[in-house]
Amino acid sequence: MSSLEQQLVTQMTEWRRHMHRFPECGFEVQQTAEFIAEKLESWGVEVVRQIGQSGVVGILRGGEGDASIGLRADMDALHIHEENQFDHRSQHEGKMHACGHDGHSAMLLGAACQLAKTRDFNGTVYFIFQPDEEHGKGAQAMIDDGLFERFQIDAVYGLHNLPGLPEGTLTVRPGSLMASESSFEIIIDGIGGHAAMPHTGVDPIVTGAQVVLGLQTIVSRNLSAIHETAVVSVTEFETNGTVNVIPSQVVIKGDCRCFSEDSLAKIEQSMERIVAGICQASGAQYQFEFVNTFYPTVNSVAETQYAIEAAQQVLGADNVNGSCDPFTISEDFSSMLRVKPGCYVLLGNGTESVGGCALHNPEYDFNDRILELGASYWIQLVSDRLN
Repeated sequence: MSSLEQQLVTQMTEWRRHMHRFPECGFEVQQTAEFIAEKLESWGVEVVRQIGQSGVVGILRGGEGDASIGLRADMDALHIHEENQFDHRSQHEGKMHACGHDGHSAMLLGAACQLAKTRDFNGTVYFIFQPDEEHGKGAQAMIDDGLFERFQIDAVYGLHNLPGLPEGTLTVRPGSLMASESSFEIIIDGIGGHAAMPHTGVDPIVTGAQVVLGLQTIVSRNLSAIHETAVVSVTEFETNGTVNVIPSQVVIKGDCRCFSEDSLAKIEQSMERIVAGICQASGAQYQFEFVNTFYPTVNSVAETQYAIEAAQQVLGADNVNGSCDPFTISEDFSSMLRVKPGCYVLLGNGTESVGGCALHNPEYDFNDRILELGASYWIQLVSDRLN
């Protein structure tokens, strides 16, 4: 188990609650980023600001080794009105840390503080603090701004808290841990008219209904039932018609999830083929847009084993599940794993009244009791990989 000094654990709690009081969203995390940067600099960590607009990278060297490791935490909050009443509740109306990114940043700060104090490793640690995870744009923005060219990072690791998983436990798997998230919009243009004379036009509602049913065949008939788990959900069906008017246009929107980029490509191709075929058969025109926001989160095998071994040393072997089932939630860290080998793990936030409230809930709060565990995991991982 962890053996961090109580003073550092207390400080991490203070930092976490400070960030919770002043949440910021998207790329507009300047106050949070500067708070983090100043802490890092006060411990002698070299800091580079404004990577990917508002990201922060701390650089800490120990010994003469060439090996390196990247540790990533997210900084952004959500546009949710907080309903908690404790002292550290949000002071920014309509914004709150409802996903625990305040805790993730505090844990990585705690690890940075301890590692800067001891420098008991041989190589370079890069502390990556990322903006805009929630919209799926922050990781790619940092990558596009040269994250992996400007800094020679061998492998990159991430961590997220998981309500419902007991505190003191960790779960992970090699390969696909979390799903992609993609959205689609289909616009079907027909010829509207009087509801009593449908033969005079092209009814986009009938065409749209056939499209909705056709989309349900993608998972059942285009993907492997054994190897390609996926979800295609239509979530909106809008028309410009009324009680006695056949509309001229239908808009269909929805959401897709899958666990590999190959499956993702199949879904997009199948979707447009179905839309095009049905619209051609009915004489309607269509527009199709498919937007991928999050890629599948795919852990590399070797780095997952390193993460499991570090977690077992901190939490105990019985508290680490190294072969969990995949999750249909999505994570922006996936973009980094497309470029570098690495591993993303889920750390139990607790159950019942402490830590059990679901993510993205207005009553959620990060469980401060796991701050020490997360920081200790980071420190152990650095010690293992850079010694």
